[in-house]
Amino acid sequence: METLRVALVGFMGCGKSTVGPVLARRLGFEFVDLDLDIQETAGRTIPEIFEQDGEPAFRALESECLARCALRSRLVVAPGGGVVIVERNRRLLRSQFHVVYLRAKPTTLAERLRGEADHRPLLRGHPLEDRITRLLRERGAFYDEIASQIVDVDGKSPEAIAEEISSGLKSI
Repeated sequence: METLRVALVGFMGCGKSTVGPVLARRLGFEFVDLDLDIQETAGRTIPEIFEQDGEPAFRALESECLARCALRSRLVVAPGGGVVIVERNRRLLRSQFHVVYLRAKPTTLAERLRGEADHRPLLRGHPLEDRITRLLRERGAFYDEIASQIVDVDGKSPEAIAEEISSGLKSI
């Protein structure tokens, strides 16, 4: 447990940033919301990075921040939902983290993201359910591929999800 790093992956809205601090407290680990780390590193918001520099620049920053997290121990990290589209990130996650895929149904994600779509660059300007379904189709295999543990989150509290993850960690 001393060198353990846990990464919570899954589509935006699945609860990574909510479950992460609960899990970190339970384990006595530090929590890093990778999107906040990226914003701090860049000195700009994620929508600003997307608008000014484009998605490739954002993905490069994301990879850099994730690599820094891989050098730390006793850490729970919540990367953005698209971290898995970059192969180097998938390799790093698989080799350096216990990866927990927080899996949610598209309807659950749409409910949670309905009020936030305008603040999420990849959802803006698209019919919400269609866009979620399409992005999930593109990313779902990646989440499955790197997952050490899969937790279905629909209808569960952050505490119940953290407990399920903790139970899974006892077996490693």
